[in-house]
Amino acid sequence: MTRVYFVRHGQSESNLITQFAGSLDMPLTEKGRQQAEVTARFLCEIPFTAVYASDLKRAYDTGKAVAELQNVPIVGDARLREIFAGEWEGKSYSDLERDFPDSYGTWRHQIGLAQCPGGESVAGLQQRVRACVEEIVRNHPGETVCVATHATPIRVMECVWTDTPLKRMHTIPWVSNASVTVAEYDEAGIGRLLERDLHDHLGELHTVLAKNV
Repeated sequence: MTRVYFVRHGQSESNLITQFAGSLDMPLTEKGRQQAEVTARFLCEIPFTAVYASDLKRAYDTGKAVAELQNVPIVGDARLREIFAGEWEGKSYSDLERDFPDSYGTWRHQIGLAQCPGGESVAGLQQRVRACVEEIVRNHPGETVCVATHATPIRVMECVWTDTPLKRMHTIPWVSNASVTVAEYDEAGIGRLLERDLHDHLGELHTVLAKNV
């Protein structure tokens, strides 16, 4: 069995100003850095052999906190990035509701079927993230690894682990900043969800996405 601990990045500057970041390279806030450090300590007794991370700094710096505490290598991989949101990137959620009522309405209420205008579809996101995760699992048979990524990648992977079709993805809640979600893969490469959105360790540092995402 290979066990994978998925960590969503800590609070980013975009989270703070309720902006759709997508693939924009937004940094962690001071609280986000604190969240990353607290989560790294929470995971310090898990024997990771490697840490993988989205190459966007909000996720990479979150994974780096884990890697440095355990003195294991960290590998950045663009396939673990948040969705490329095209025309939505950098816009506030309120502006998206006003300017893209149809496509953003699909994102809000039927996210698995969404297509970002000028950008990536959720189905395409799932394909690239799944391919990356399954490659990581093949490269670490019987080991335990950490993957630092973003909210939508974790959500689409939950669909894979729970055999939830994308048309039902809206039934799976968002995970919070610096939370931990755990999956286990068998020798055939089939993953199953063990735990999701673990965040009690964050205490008063706990933060979530805005309600209109």
